[in-house]
Amino acid sequence: MGNTSEIPSGIATEFSVSNAEFIEKTAIATIWKVSSDQGLAALKIYHKPTMGAEANGFVFIKALNGGSATKIFQTSERIALTEWLSGPSLGDMARNGNDAKACVELVDIANRIHQKTANLDLPLPPLNERFSALFDLKFSENCTKYSRENMMFGQRIAKELLASQVDIRPLHGDLHHDNIRLGERGYCAFDAKGIIGERAFELANAFRNPKGTDRLMREPDCIKMRLDIWSSAFAVDQKRLMQWAVAKCALSITWRSNRMIDSDAELDLLTLFIKTLHKV
Repeated sequence: MGNTSEIPSGIATEFSVSNAEFIEKTAIATIWKVSSDQGLAALKIYHKPTMGAEANGFVFIKALNGGSATKIFQTSERIALTEWLSGPSLGDMARNGNDAKACVELVDIANRIHQKTANLDLPLPPLNERFSALFDLKFSENCTKYSRENMMFGQRIAKELLASQVDIRPLHGDLHHDNIRLGERGYCAFDAKGIIGERAFELANAFRNPKGTDRLMREPDCIKMRLDIWSSAFAVDQKRLMQWAVAKCALSITWRSNRMIDSDAELDLLTLFIKTLHKV
């Protein structure tokens, strides 16, 4: 971070940007901080010919037209120019010891985003499609009986939730601490996935975040605090919200294992979520 790197030929002209400063290279894209006609901006160039799942996220973010989400200045098949959010992120806040405040800010952003989503009609994929891998999982011989039972429990919960969805609307789809950063207009969400599904799912992935707080997110008091804050402020049922957290955790384990469950770093987290659910 801090190194200057040239943007591929032609892209600077196409997007009318200059003064490129390399920020980071992720698994799916390279990001630069640039100067644009709209001011400082983030230029995100995806490694593959398309944006993949994040293409739907830009449809969602564009529809919000600013507000509590980053502004989208220009997009193409594999490139996005967006408002620059200097940070810090809510993930930074939590990692610096103030998870409770980060939790409050996160659900505030979720509420402000969802003030607009109920009336949006967007061509986004349904939440059911996202869970398809979980319904096709297999277990290796090395997978423990306990892990197998917990994963199958998560699978059953997901089926029940998807079959009984309420308050269905467009969702950010990946709203967690590190996808919310401070900018000139306050905290804004970015890196959406863009799906149609039950409103309560919006907070499910936040229980597994932010990165770098593995011990914190496994503390029963932390899980319960988040559940209390988020269910109350977001006006969703505690049990329902915790069920979505269980389902999403099981889904993430499935994705990482490529549908063949053996061992995984979050199997213990899934256990803690299930234990919390049984106490609600």
